[in-house]
Amino acid sequence: MCQYWSAVVRGLTPYTPGEQPKLANLIKLNTNENPYPPSPRVVAAIQAELGDDGARLRLYPDPDGERLKAAVARQFASLDIGPEQVFVGNGSDEVLAHVFQALLKHEAPILFPDITYSFYPVYCGLYGIPYETIALDEHFAIRPGDYTQPNGGIVFPNPNAPTGRPLALSGIETMVLANPDSVVVIDEAYVDFGADTAIALVSQHPNLLVTQTLSKSRSLAGLRVGFAVGHPDLIEALERVKNSFNSYPLDRLALAGAMAALDDAAWFEQTRQAVIQSREHLSQRLGKLGFTVIPSAANFVFARHPDRDAAELARQLRERSIIVRHFKLPRIDQFLRISIGTDGECAALLAALTEILA
Repeated sequence: MCQYWSAVVRGLTPYTPGEQPKLANLIKLNTNENPYPPSPRVVAAIQAELGDDGARLRLYPDPDGERLKAAVARQFASLDIGPEQVFVGNGSDEVLAHVFQALLKHEAPILFPDITYSFYPVYCGLYGIPYETIALDEHFAIRPGDYTQPNGGIVFPNPNAPTGRPLALSGIETMVLANPDSVVVIDEAYVDFGADTAIALVSQHPNLLVTQTLSKSRSLAGLRVGFAVGHPDLIEALERVKNSFNSYPLDRLALAGAMAALDDAAWFEQTRQAVIQSREHLSQRLGKLGFTVIPSAANFVFARHPDRDAAELARQLRERSIIVRHFKLPRIDQFLRISIGTDGECAALLAALTEILA
């Protein structure tokens, strides 16, 4: 450790993102990126924002992202969501980082599942937030009744990650009603692939905040755009933190591309359905190869083979230029998380597994 490090840095265990290897002819099924390109409108909007000479890049972007907030609100207009209920940021990871500092930093510990997004304990370490993990049941499901103890807030993904299991809106509402003095944060990075959005409950519950990202279902992982929807009081807290950290979290190109992606409903639906269909086909084929596959509502599957070590399977796939995600964690160290690729990539994965298992 360096002598110049602060005590906070010395105590951190940083988040480890999915590997981004630079290998030729790689089938990359480890970071849940969308296998399809974004809407052509995104490219056109970015090119229009650049103009002929890129002169607009000398100007700061809109610090409040007002047009993007309006575009998000339009997506949920039928749920009575207005722009004043929307916060935008540099990917949902940054949005969540602000959430932890603005809404979850209290004396009581926050609660989240024992198997979940591994960034949550990292944020707690960074901001000095106490936390307790709540065990998923034997089927990796969240039990709302387990979240009734005193707490400083609750956060979990829906569908959960890396399991892919969704919690019904009735379960989320039960949790929200049972914790009127705490903020309940639903991280919906994968919601468009098979779960119901809790944004439908936001207008009835001032202690509910929902975050989403354009990285997955809108194919914009490279632009880094996320947002939160909640009561205006919660949004104001996020704005106060954002403006004390970085007043310009979204650049001009990201704002333009995000608005174009949100407005192309047809492209979104076409690619979303393609991923869902591929997921179901892959799940069935993995089952025929002897894998146990957790029913998924995300753009990945979580699977184990009863007779093969998961780490060894991941190694042998890598030898064949296919990478998947393996977590060396209690309860899930024999599972692989496999992102949904194109039909061709899924076919190559299945062929490789067939060869390995033979």
